[in-house]
Amino acid sequence: MKTISLRGIDEELAENLKKTAKKKGDSINKTVLEILRHSLGVGSKKRERVYHDLDDLAGTWSKTDWQQFQKTTKPFSAVDKDLWK
Repeated sequence: MKTISLRGIDEELAENLKKTAKKKGDSINKTVLEILRHSLGVGSKKRERVYHDLDDLAGTWSKTDWQQFQKTTKPFSAVDKDLWK
């Protein structure tokens, strides 16, 4: 197995690598290897779709936020029986 050193990694790239690794719960090394494999089309790992639409919101609600959401959306669960006759 080869070892490669990368030089010239700027702060923005380093921070993005750290954030990506942290989100995935992986090491920076593993993240870099996955990015390289994916971009070069190397490896037999099945491609996964990764969505980042609501990642920043996941796990951020407090108990109060959840209670407010429940209260605000409660009318949506009401059934208008006259409409379903």
